[in-house]
Amino acid sequence: MLVLALDTATPTLVAGVARWSPEATEVLAERAVPSGTKHAELLTPAIRAALDDAGVALAEIEAVVTGLGPGPFTGLRVGIVTAAALADARGLPVVGVCSLDAVGSGARTVVTDARRKEIYWATYDAAEVRVEGPDVVRPAELGRPGPFVGDPAFAERLGAEVVEAQVTTAGLLRAASPQLADPGSAAPLVPLYLRRPDAVPPTTIKAVTQ
Repeated sequence: MLVLALDTATPTLVAGVARWSPEATEVLAERAVPSGTKHAELLTPAIRAALDDAGVALAEIEAVVTGLGPGPFTGLRVGIVTAAALADARGLPVVGVCSLDAVGSGARTVVTDARRKEIYWATYDAAEVRVEGPDVVRPAELGRPGPFVGDPAFAERLGAEVVEAQVTTAGLLRAASPQLADPGSAAPLVPLYLRRPDAVPPTTIKAVTQ
């Protein structure tokens, strides 16, 4: 099965193409693009580039996998809406996974930047099962021994080494494998925001004067 994998939960968006089977995953191409807040402008070109690198036409894709976060509101919407639109246009199965599941491997605690001096985190056992999280906290409040993978910028505040790692195509497909094997089990795409947006409606409305 040829799968297109997307993630826009972090400042580096990922678009990849892989050949998946229950026995193995072969990543054919991957683009990891530092995107900041420009996911909308950069995602489609990254998808096209990954397809070109893999020598695969969009019409050959048989399923779509997308990261659901946690991450910023705008970034997540871009990736999830794009994945849903591509899948809907061609009648393909679409699978959403926790983006933290696709960072690193083995027993670990994944930490990524949640802004506001906070981190998103989740803990996994040696069998790749998520045993805690995802959640959002200040680094000093995490209280986990590691090993940590993800964003090394938080090493000092965690008081421990953080091995640099990011979302990968292979990680997304590893997390999505149960749903790819049984597409009917895939749940609706629900973003993992974990907290309210920065923008809030005004509590008072000023009168308009002539």
